[in-house]
Amino acid sequence: MMGACVLLVLLFICQSHGLQRLEPLDRFKRAQDGDLSDSASCVSRTNQDSTDPQNFSVDIRMPGVTPTSSDTYLCMSYLVPTNRDTYIVDFIPHASMDTVHHMLLFGCHKPVSTSGYWDCGGIQGTCKDEASIMYAWARNAPPTKLPKDVGFKVGRSSGMSHFVLQIHYGDVGAFTDHHRDCSGLSLRVTTRPQPFIAGIYLLMTMDTIILPGKRVTNADVACDYTSYPIYPFAFRTHTHRLGKVVSGYRIRDGKWSLIGRQSPQLPQAFYPANKTMSVKYGDTLAARCVFTGEGRTTETYIGGTSDDEMCNFYIMYYMDSKHAVPYMNCMEPGSAELFEEIPAEANIPITVSPDHASGMMHMGHKTDRQDDPSVLVDKKANLDQDQDQDSHLEQVLSWPQSSLQLGQVSGLALDSDSKLVIFHRGDHTWGVDSFNNQAQYQQRSLGPIQQSTILVVDPVKGNILKASGRNMFYLPHGITTDKDNNYWVTDVALHQVLKVSGDGRDRTLLALGEEFTPGSDSRHFCQPTDVAVDPVSGNIFISDGYCNARILKFSAEGKYLSEWGAGTSDRRRRTPFRVPHSLVFLADRQELCVADRENGRIQCFLADSGEFVKEIKKDEFGGEVFAITYSPAGDGVIFAVNGESLFSSAPLRGFVINYSTKEILDTFEPDTKDFKMPHDIVETRDGSVFVGDAGSKKVFKFTTEKFHRSVKKAGIEVQEIAAIETVIQTKMRPESNASKTSAVHQKQSESQPPPPPQVQMKTEEEEKKKKEKGEAQPVREQGALPAVITTLLLVPLLLVISVGLFICWRKNNRCEVKSDPSSVGGILGKIRGKAVGGLNLGNFFASRQGYSRQGFDQLSTEGSDQERMEEDSSDSENEEYSALPPPKTSS
Repeated sequence: MMGACVLLVLLFICQSHGLQRLEPLDRFKRAQDGDLSDSASCVSRTNQDSTDPQNFSVDIRMPGVTPTSSDTYLCMSYLVPTNRDTYIVDFIPHASMDTVHHMLLFGCHKPVSTSGYWDCGGIQGTCKDEASIMYAWARNAPPTKLPKDVGFKVGRSSGMSHFVLQIHYGDVGAFTDHHRDCSGLSLRVTTRPQPFIAGIYLLMTMDTIILPGKRVTNADVACDYTSYPIYPFAFRTHTHRLGKVVSGYRIRDGKWSLIGRQSPQLPQAFYPANKTMSVKYGDTLAARCVFTGEGRTTETYIGGTSDDEMCNFYIMYYMDSKHAVPYMNCMEPGSAELFEEIPAEANIPITVSPDHASGMMHMGHKTDRQDDPSVLVDKKANLDQDQDQDSHLEQVLSWPQSSLQLGQVSGLALDSDSKLVIFHRGDHTWGVDSFNNQAQYQQRSLGPIQQSTILVVDPVKGNILKASGRNMFYLPHGITTDKDNNYWVTDVALHQVLKVSGDGRDRTLLALGEEFTPGSDSRHFCQPTDVAVDPVSGNIFISDGYCNARILKFSAEGKYLSEWGAGTSDRRRRTPFRVPHSLVFLADRQELCVADRENGRIQCFLADSGEFVKEIKKDEFGGEVFAITYSPAGDGVIFAVNGESLFSSAPLRGFVINYSTKEILDTFEPDTKDFKMPHDIVETRDGSVFVGDAGSKKVFKFTTEKFHRSVKKAGIEVQEIAAIETVIQTKMRPESNASKTSAVHQKQSESQPPPPPQVQMKTEEEEKKKKEKGEAQPVREQGALPAVITTLLLVPLLLVISVGLFICWRKNNRCEVKSDPSSVGGILGKIRGKAVGGLNLGNFFASRQGYSRQGFDQLSTEGSDQERMEEDSSDSENEEYSALPPPKTSS
């Protein structure tokens, strides 16, 4: 009887607190996301900053709603809490993708309603007047922090007196317990005037149809820009479940410059733009969404439900306050002629891990087989296998086309135009007599290097475009470029880190460390090896180095911020750095990775705090890792090169490593001469990889081995070619000389996606190889070449048929000649297979190089090695984001 009473009391308590169907873990999670319906979490309010009367925050929350049907759009409005001009500088979301499909914040003068909430998915909409999008969120995206001096303007003179929050509830399966939702966001606001006003430019398609079972459908949008200059600093992509990759570009004078590229299946945050650029009158803004119809049994249209699709590319920009426009959009379909020139990267899907992929089940109805987790995992496995097969790197023997006349190559980097920057030692070398036991340079009498130590080189042909760095350095080591194309370099003889102008005038803009004076405090270095730059904050990270086992962090102005040593997941086995030799900054993860040379490992840390994230250590490294670089493609890819070790006979080569799984995806090495001391590595936007070798005084170029294998396997569709002539004409097609403006306004239907640019690249490389071998070149005439190739293909076929006929005739016509339906098609299929492009692994940051041991009592010489120790690792991810600061000059 007592037990029954206790049970009744417990049931009453659960009923009174609304917990009949809400598990404790779910309740805790909703409390974290702001989804519980207590009175505090469901109230929109303004909070004054007690320390600064000009700053306050605004919490905008749904007032405890319970949608009853899937794909419900609900809106609520909130009055801007001041009649003064006010500026939003931060957006902090409070929502979970388990509940909310996506969330938008609009600004307007007259919302549809000023009390309660309303259904805004129909004709009512959000605002009675013009609505301006200020923020968009989906898939558990992190907060968005605007750059310094930039804000979204609301209030008195902006024409926006109200905020309108719109939430799309995709699948109401999350509301089976009838809980009330309080999702929303917090705004950090200031009344301080901001010199730059932020805005949103939205490119979106309206009429795309994705056919069921069709592997790839492209949705293109492009518009001429006709307003005052804007400066994109962040971007966001948005599709539903069928989107594979979304890319946005500025087109100026025929050149496509990437603003941003991302998988819409990853958190749909505002990510930092690819680089600082301006968009001015006469430019074109363009975007492409790549979809797949695999797994669908019906056509998919652009629409507002979870089973429809969307193709949106958001550009968050700022512009001068005098000319500020808060919102612009583009919905014009791009012409086929214009998009023939789109970079191949726009067609390459970004791999999403099974964990991210399975999360898509929360975003809509489970109506077709593609929502089955096993299918998603199988697709991921197949894509990974295809990438592994098709991204093998092989040396480009014809690069450079002429000798570069280099000394010991110590560093490589890329400038903002993706030109290769080489840092070398001219006629100076690092030998056993270069330093004494206190790491003091012993050859100052030689003077600085008289040759140009910094060369800007064309990555395609290898010719020198610009030379600088004369009479400045003694023993160059690492080099990195910043967003303004300044060079951050290290000199192990000077024991300094220098910021040098990239304009060719050899100005030293900043010097850290004391010249020729080794040390271990915050104002001295001992043979520093490399520098990495955070493109958002401008903070710099220095690996120091041969004598000191540490990483130092400075502000862009050279103010010391912090430092840290090696990390480990096992506190009982902490192994210090042994020559932290190369750095790379992971902008998409806000992490810094270090090539710990003598320990033969790669360690990664949170850039903000120096907190240890993970370690990658492989037997294949042979005990030494000299240099690393990184690409955000897929799950993240690290390129690395190893070095000679006294304790291992592992070959010297390059490695392609999956950042997330730590798996070695590929290895590569020169075809002719071996590496002697691969010292730095960098990757360009087109997927080419360059390795600087200090031992052989060369720079090696590598590209994917077989361009013609990768396009369809990587998910790019190149439609079947009806005849051989089409292939030849495609390869021989001259570049279009039509103007950009006329191309944009041509309303042509896109009947066939163009082959990626790698097709033309492949043809040129084959011709170069033939010239080197002394082979005769065919006459490049439009009519003669197809005829020759067709004849060559038909001769063997006719010969086989003739032999068959002859045999049958000898046997008194007792056998029939049967044609194999696959024979001709097979030949055409092989030829078609060559008319495609290569897999681009993505864009990487440059890294640097290094030399010997640790401690003032040891002599630093190149090629040393020390013990190895295996350690466990752990993964973490920092999603805090700050957009790029305003540039001082427009590009």
